[in-house]
Amino acid sequence: MTASIINGKEVSQELRASMTAEVKRLSEQGVVPGLAVVLVGEDPASQVYVRNKEKACHDLGFYSEVHRLDASTSQADLLALVDKLNKQESINGILVQLPLPGHIEEKAVIDAIAVEKDVDGFHPVNVGNLVIGDDSLLPCTPAGVIELIKRTGIEMSGKHAVVIGRSNIVGKPVSLLLQRENATVTMCHSRTANMKEITRQADILVVAIGRANFVDAEYVKPGAVVIDVGMNRLDNGKLAGDVDFESVKEVSGPITPVPGGVGPMTITMLMQNTLIAAKRAHGLA
Repeated sequence: MTASIINGKEVSQELRASMTAEVKRLSEQGVVPGLAVVLVGEDPASQVYVRNKEKACHDLGFYSEVHRLDASTSQADLLALVDKLNKQESINGILVQLPLPGHIEEKAVIDAIAVEKDVDGFHPVNVGNLVIGDDSLLPCTPAGVIELIKRTGIEMSGKHAVVIGRSNIVGKPVSLLLQRENATVTMCHSRTANMKEITRQADILVVAIGRANFVDAEYVKPGAVVIDVGMNRLDNGKLAGDVDFESVKEVSGPITPVPGGVGPMTITMLMQNTLIAAKRAHGLA
């Protein structure tokens, strides 16, 4: 058995086509979603991400600002910029690209972003609303994971979902979103004993542990949906996920590749959050 491939690039393109049409309708009412991205320093990966976000804004018809700051920028100056963007009516979403230089406290910066403009979904208020099930802007990668699972047509309600990884960015929020879909969720991590026994019970397996090719076929229940959130650069320069794709695809049900699976969804869900924030700001949600 060879699994069907969940094509994140295609799903992303479909969502963006829908958003483009909605942005055009909103612009006719004088509403243009605006996203400000702040980059501190010259981390190569961060620069690529920021360029991709800038391009996505242009393609969708968003208003876009990119603030590129020197690595020596003080925390006070960065917070002052965030405060200015909080008050700027043309900006509906603010994203400060992580990681930040060591002298800047990430939590202080995230906390300073206005809740209604927190399109990363990292602000404690948005996280708290996610936990209790209230409406909030959702973290982008976990929201993308749920969208990809939905696109398989497989019902999540009543299924056993296992998440490997407990990070604040992916593992914890995706487990909460799976619970919203009425899945029964087990979380595994680096200290979990008998992990293979647990993951082999999973109808849905989400892997976000940050270790290249960690999950092989022995971890996977035949026919299970496998979502690989990992993105690891190998010594040969190639990208690999946390799942050993070649072995797992012979056992699993629908599976995401790396690249081309979860990755394209993250920026698309960021754009969707910005669109939602813009509609809310103008009473159109």
